[in-house]
Formats: sequence, C-alpha cells, structure tokens
Amino acid sequence: MSSSNPTRTVLVVDDSAFMRKLVVDLIDGSGEFRVVGTARNGADALQWVHTLAPDIVTMDIEMPELDGLGALERIMRESPRPVVMLSGAATGGSNDPVIRALELGAVEFVRKPSGPISLDLAAVREPLLEALRAAAEVNLRGVAALASPPAGAPGAHGTPAEAHATCVVAIASSTGGPRALAEVIPALPRALDAAVVVVQHMPAGFTKSLAERLATQSALAVSQAVEGEALRRGHVYIAPGGLHIRLRGTAHGAVVALDDSAPVWGVRPAADPLFRSVAERFGAKSVGVVLTGMGRDGAEGLRAIRDAGGAGIAQDRATSIIFGMPQAAAAAGGAERVLPLEEIAPAIVELAASRRRPSIPTPRSGRSIVAKGTAE
Repeated sequence: MSSSNPTRTVLVVDDSAFMRKLVVDLIDGSGEFRVVGTARNGADALQWVHTLAPDIVTMDIEMPELDGLGALERIMRESPRPVVMLSGAATGGSNDPVIRALELGAVEFVRKPSGPISLDLAAVREPLLEALRAAAEVNLRGVAALASPPAGAPGAHGTPAEAHATCVVAIASSTGGPRALAEVIPALPRALDAAVVVVQHMPAGFTKSLAERLATQSALAVSQAVEGEALRRGHVYIAPGGLHIRLRGTAHGAVVALDDSAPVWGVRPAADPLFRSVAERFGAKSVGVVLTGMGRDGAEGLRAIRDAGGAGIAQDRATSIIFGMPQAAAAAGGAERVLPLEEIAPAIVELAASRRRPSIPTPRSGRSIVAKGTAE
C-alpha cells in the first residue's frame, strides 16, 4: 500500500459505463477511498494497474476481451494487490466464479443486488465499503506469496469413510481463507485418520460451492455439513453460511449440530463455538487451526482446545492475507506452532497422528510455543 496518501486509491473495473459511474460515486462519496481510474474490461485494467498503481481494484467478472478472472490471475502474478470482486455473475457448483476468484487471491466478493446492471447498487454500499476496508488491511507480502494459484490434487477423490471419527481437526478462516483452504485441504492425504471441520466466514449460498470446489481438488471427501450427520474420519465438513456449527454426542459417536443463534464476533458461522465443542468432546484428540482473517474469532476456542490437551496451529504473518485472527490466537496462548501456509497441512498430519497415541494431558502454562513466525 502506498503510504504517501492516507486515502486509499481504487481502480474500478466494469464493462458497463453506467455501473462504473455508480461504483465511482459510492466509493468517492465515502470519504475513505478515492477512485483514480476506471477500466472497461480486464485488458484495460491490466494497463491501468501498471500505470496508476492503485492500492485496491474492484473487479467485475463477466467482461469482453479479458474477463475478471483472467485479469485477476494476471494481476496476482504480475503486480499483486488487493482485489475486491463486485459482480452479478451467476454462482453455483464447483466452477462457481466467486469461489474461483477468492481462490485466485481476491480479498472479498460483493454481489451486485440485481444482476450485472444494478440500478439499486446503493443497497450494497456498506458491504462494499467493508470489503474495501478489509482490502486496506491486506498484507501485500502475503498476497505476493500466494500469487500462484494452487494446483489441484491429482488422483481419485476420497469417499466417505465408514468409521466414526475419534480425532477432529477444526479449522477457522476468514478474509483470504478460500485461497488458504485451497492450499491446505488438497494437501491432506486420503489416509488422514481424522475428521476435518471448517468454519469459513462466508454468507449463505457460497459455502456449498466452496465445498464442491474443494472436493474436486482434494483426496479427502468434502461436503457442506448437514444437521445430524455422523462425523466420520477421512471427511471434510464445511460449515454452512449463516449457521453456527458445533459437535454433539461423544468422541465415539459425534454428530453435526447446526443452529442460527446470535452471531459471535459479528459473524455466523463463527469458529469459537465449534472449537469449544471440539475441546469438550474430543479433548486431547483434537487439533485446532486458525488461518488468515480479520478480528479475533477462534482465539478463545483455540485456547480451549489446548487447555483440553489438544494441539493448536496459527498461520504466520508473512503468508496471512490479514494476520488478525492468527495473531489473536497466538497471543491468547492457543497456538503451539505459528507456521507459513505451506507447512500447515504437514503439521496437521503430524499432530493428528500424534493425537491417536495415548497421552496424559499436561497443564498449560498459558504460553505458546512459536515456530517459524512470531505473534507480534
């Protein structure tokens, strides 16, 4: 980010001149951000990114010559910077353009309320400004580190295992999370002897596509979690947007419990309710992971997992798009390891394997063991 001007600069990219005008008016009218240029398609955007060096880019998806996904991939590779997708593109399925954009490195996605030409764009003014504020906090070193999209996992995909899970890996992620999950989940082996439960801060309607996308890349089976389903080893469960997820039952027969109780830390699903239920039911046979994101969701829950004898991991500052959640988790004493993103999947495998061995929980001192990073 440029430091000479406290007002962050924005490049607006949309193939509709009318929509460009509406977006510019919303952004300039905020007083927080300043539009320095507009582009009518992805090819135009690439030129202006190099010429104007905006702090943030807002990007439509469906455009002629070079669409938003193509432009996003080029920007992340050639001149990484925060990109907020603002689009009316249709969504759904494993090829959902929203999920693909987030996987490629987009910071946030804001849906146009009425399709590609939305006369009522003002209805999403606050979500757009919140997305720009998140973009303004992005760690550009992390963006650069993740500029190359992850490779899909080769070989057969996993199938639901028959045995109940006796070990659980609970993962929390927010801003930058879909991109991080696209590296962590496909790197987990089919032989992982644990269930994986993921809370990604994301509204209803997008988490099913996220699960379907990860399923095409992963050796493990991946699906959106369903109320009452048994927790089975070798399966990844994605919390549905708009619902908290907890585990109920025992470590030898846990099932998924979903509810629409009040948001925690302003979000639903939130990681803390999941992590606490994992700590209560699985104790030492649990591993908690906090990935990139704003705020402190997951910090108290990760500490609860460690206090119960489980293991805790936080993503490091250098590879986090936003270090807020991992930093809070490390500061609260829940993370025994603070690791770069590429080392998190191997650590999950190692720690999950160690959880299967009988152990005597030891009292926690409240201090975390920090490796390959700091809890600055």
